[in-house]
Amino acid sequence: MSQSKQSPAERKLIPVSIAVLTASDTRGEAEDKSGKALVERLTAAGHSLAEKQITRDDIYQIRAVVSRWIADPAIQVILTTGGTGVSGRDGSPEAITPLLDKKLDGFGEMFRVLSYDDIGTSTLQSRTLAGVANGTYVFVLPGSTGACKLAWEKLISLQLDYRTRPCNLVEMMPRLLER
Repeated sequence: MSQSKQSPAERKLIPVSIAVLTASDTRGEAEDKSGKALVERLTAAGHSLAEKQITRDDIYQIRAVVSRWIADPAIQVILTTGGTGVSGRDGSPEAITPLLDKKLDGFGEMFRVLSYDDIGTSTLQSRTLAGVANGTYVFVLPGSTGACKLAWEKLISLQLDYRTRPCNLVEMMPRLLER
């Protein structure tokens, strides 16, 4: 029986290939707690890490890396962390928005609702977003480790789990369901 015709009780996790990008002018691999937290969580959930990279918080460098990953058929999901604030060189939303075919507005809305419990009205400064480009799902997360954990645990992990009902993003990844 194909994966898409199975009953919910018969469904099993379908691992996805995920790339992680940290945008920061100050963090190296040793200081990249947010990127590490995302990698730990995605691998613990049974998914695979396609690639992890750190780049300067520069719109064109971020866009170049994410564009390459969007074009790679082996990568189904991209998680970026950093550059979503309103100060300085924060530019991840500006770098990634033009690459998206469709935005998932509900992701940013839900993230800010959940984040309110942790940081109150400061959550309105977060410009986190998600969308799809060339069949690849892209999540643009804040640089805070707590924010990355929240986004993964309360939103992303559930939508990247084929067992989540009534629907999930894996169901929208035909290359995975054809296996």
